[in-house]
Amino acid sequence: MTKNVEHAAPEFSAKDCHDPPPAPLVDFNELTKWSFYRATDTLASGDQCSGVGILGIAWAFGGMIFILVYCTAGISGGHINPAVTLGLFLARKVSLVRAVMYMVAQSLGAICGVGLVKAFQKSYFNRYGGGANQLAEGYNTGVGLSAEIIGTFVLVYTVFSATDPKRSARDSHVPVLAPLPIGFAVFMVHLATIPITRTGINPARSFGAAVIYNQEKVWDDQSIVDFLVGPFIGAAIAAFYHQFILRAGAIKALGSFRSNA
Repeated sequence: MTKNVEHAAPEFSAKDCHDPPPAPLVDFNELTKWSFYRATDTLASGDQCSGVGILGIAWAFGGMIFILVYCTAGISGGHINPAVTLGLFLARKVSLVRAVMYMVAQSLGAICGVGLVKAFQKSYFNRYGGGANQLAEGYNTGVGLSAEIIGTFVLVYTVFSATDPKRSARDSHVPVLAPLPIGFAVFMVHLATIPITRTGINPARSFGAAVIYNQEKVWDDQSIVDFLVGPFIGAAIAAFYHQFILRAGAIKALGSFRSNA
């Protein structure tokens, strides 16, 4: 005599995942959770170990530059930085009129941005010196100027390399999203120079903070040389190196002149 065994068919859910229930509008259980107090303590504490630190600041700058360049590259070329604009102008990538107008727009944007920060976060704005660039203790003007020149050189040279059409054609098998290496260059430069100069490498950013903060110290000769002149020098060196050394622009121009003669 055989016994009939019924096999229940497996049940399958229509969804392979389930969304968590919506959070209640008021949940007093949050007051018993450590994560809630840890978050509020980080915001309120004045300890140097609280907050994001140099690494977080560098990531914020690099990530935001990546986003801004990606969003504006198809509109204006994604310059954002007067030093980058100067480098591209010296390489004859943009005209003089466009370069000047870009620099004016970048400076006005920086002033407006710093003004918004002061309007909404005035206590933090005053506590951190308006975000204005200043040399750290133990460094002289020469060190600060060198840091700004080298940092801007790295940034502008990365811009040239990432947007070089000849390289794109030669290395077409290597997909390069231009804003990504530019953002990483900004990230690395900030890691290296925040302890020295609070990282300028962008004259518009330094100029905007100086205008709104408007203290005598940020307008002295040392600050103007380091944070306004230094980045332009670094950009000019990067443009010369890329165009006339790597791309052999001077040799090509000489050869063209001789052939025409």
